[in-house]
Amino acid sequence: MTLGISCPVTGFSGQLFPHYPEIKKNIAFWKKIYSTYSLNDAVIHDSDNLSIIYEVIPLLDSELPGADRVNRLARKQALKHYSHLLRKIAKKKKATTSRERKILALFKGPNKFRIMAKAAENVRIQTGQRERFLQGVIRAGAYMEEMKRIFRSMKLPEELAYIPHVESSFNTRAYSKFGAAGMWQFTRGTGRQYLAINYTIDERLDPIISTRAAARYLKNSYQTLHNWPLAITSYNYGLAGMVRAVVAKENYQKIFSGYDSGHFKFASKNFYSEFLAALEVAEKLEKTSRIRKKRYPATRYLKLKGFIHIDRISSHFHLSHAKIKALNPALRPSVFTGEKLIPKGYPLRLPNTKSIRRAIASLPSTYFKKNQRRSSFHLVRRGDTAGSIARLHGISLEKLVKANNLDRYATIYIKQKLRIPQPGQPPLSEKKSRKKKKRKQALILGQPDTVPLLTAKKKNRPSARRNFITPTNNS
Repeated sequence: MTLGISCPVTGFSGQLFPHYPEIKKNIAFWKKIYSTYSLNDAVIHDSDNLSIIYEVIPLLDSELPGADRVNRLARKQALKHYSHLLRKIAKKKKATTSRERKILALFKGPNKFRIMAKAAENVRIQTGQRERFLQGVIRAGAYMEEMKRIFRSMKLPEELAYIPHVESSFNTRAYSKFGAAGMWQFTRGTGRQYLAINYTIDERLDPIISTRAAARYLKNSYQTLHNWPLAITSYNYGLAGMVRAVVAKENYQKIFSGYDSGHFKFASKNFYSEFLAALEVAEKLEKTSRIRKKRYPATRYLKLKGFIHIDRISSHFHLSHAKIKALNPALRPSVFTGEKLIPKGYPLRLPNTKSIRRAIASLPSTYFKKNQRRSSFHLVRRGDTAGSIARLHGISLEKLVKANNLDRYATIYIKQKLRIPQPGQPPLSEKKSRKKKKRKQALILGQPDTVPLLTAKKKNRPSARRNFITPTNNS
């Protein structure tokens, strides 16, 4: 199915993103979660009817020692307590204590006791997000203008740029337990349809590149589903899943009210409501003068015509590794350790200054390599441990763990293919520091002839190679 999309303009969000009567209670609930309840509030509620809130219990500040354990126990006890009370009231068909009467008052109609018996299985706890949401609005200030421009350029509603408030609170380094990463929380499977994800770059972590990918995904979903509530829900549930839901229930309202097949559970059911709530709360916060949104520095892009070592870029443009990483979050650790070169064709983001523009014009073509550095692998066999593999290849266990994203126990399994990071040459800064140390030791030992020897050797180097490490091409 295809559908031509007319270019939406800000102000039409009521038509594009309808507030169906079926979801009004849910929108109101999420607005409170984002703007009223704090990270130290645990909201005990019914997962089917979000207007039913049993109690809000306080949690310990997560920064306090042992707070996580205490809070987990408090949540567990609260869930058990309210499930027990609901069953008790439903069974006796009456309330005897003030708390029971308060719970009973939340349910109306002749079938209220039967509904309560079912509600005993639907008790859920949602932690407030007020502080986190506010920080997300502040972080979003660095990217929102460019993100909206991207959506407009693709003839899509610019309001879609607010979806990361639901996904990650605009945390560009966010990772989920399901393997989703970045501000837009792309999984590897979906991400690879739109982005480069490999050992050298992970474009899910770049806020601008991943926004372009999200826009493409959402445009494709809308062209298939013809409806923004469905297309936005597909961002959580998947396009194929939403197509099946439409076949089964015809429209969004019926899907929301009665579809429960597969993995269409609480998160997917509430995703569109959360988006509408986040959009309203964020736009309101943006208009207040009490917050100072982040601003992204002016940048320009350099499309690399070959593979290049990170130290070449760092030295030529006088930028630290930390600065390059901040501007190019898609570059992975293997690039910054020098194990891998920055890939050919990568759009390197640099500060947009006169000195950088001059440096771009004078970047020597000899710094670029035709091929990427090769990687080594180890196939795990019976009896291998992460430590023994690291010793076998002459690297530290820490490097092996980082290169393969192993857990804190360095767990491996038979027939697993582990990437072995190459030791390579030391970074430029480390090389300089070693030379200084050698000179200092020579002077202490009374060997003045060593210093002129090192100086003379340095002066005889070709000027184009001065102060750089020449990466070896192992291809």
